[in-house]
Amino acid sequence: MGFVAKQQQTREFKLVPAGTYTARCYQMIDLGTQKTTGQFGEKEQHKIRISWEVFGEDDSGQALTVDIKGKQMPMTVDREFTLSMHENATLRAFLSNWRGKAFTDEEAFTFDISKLVGAYAMVSVAHSESKNGKTYANVVSAVKLPKELANSKPAAVHADVIFNLDEPDLQVFDALSGWIQEKIQASPEWKKQWNKDKTAFDDMTSDVPF
Repeated sequence: MGFVAKQQQTREFKLVPAGTYTARCYQMIDLGTQKTTGQFGEKEQHKIRISWEVFGEDDSGQALTVDIKGKQMPMTVDREFTLSMHENATLRAFLSNWRGKAFTDEEAFTFDISKLVGAYAMVSVAHSESKNGKTYANVVSAVKLPKELANSKPAAVHADVIFNLDEPDLQVFDALSGWIQEKIQASPEWKKQWNKDKTAFDDMTSDVPF
């Protein structure tokens, strides 16, 4: 796999306002095993990142869009979860709330998380401030669309994206934000896959310095 230093795309930064919005899940990223630090110390947990495109307007009537390369696109929000469907797992509770029905253990442990991509929801967004003073928009919860909205869903705008470390698509990986790439590359799953895919050509030398 090669890396090309591409020109950075400029993107207008806007924070999704706190509130509840119609949204569509468009992205599911497998981050692999990540080190996390909490009240019980450091842990290694398999993480995924789920992203939604958000439709509607803010309180002042401004469309929830952002300019990307001259095109108005829906703003997006994300949330990371530990990839676990244990009965006490946050992801299981979040998805049960979204679909409006609890999972049985059999359903939970056979559920394909990637099926969420393309699904609509009403997402509740709240703001939080980090220790360094930055404000973040966080997806607190998701529920099914009300019947009156389910029959008039906004059309998809962002392309659907799924990245799975079991079968990594390097074109998808190359299109991810740099900091997400770095996070994935730090995972043991990525390192194992990368070592497996190496060929004898990786060790060849040449008189050409690059």
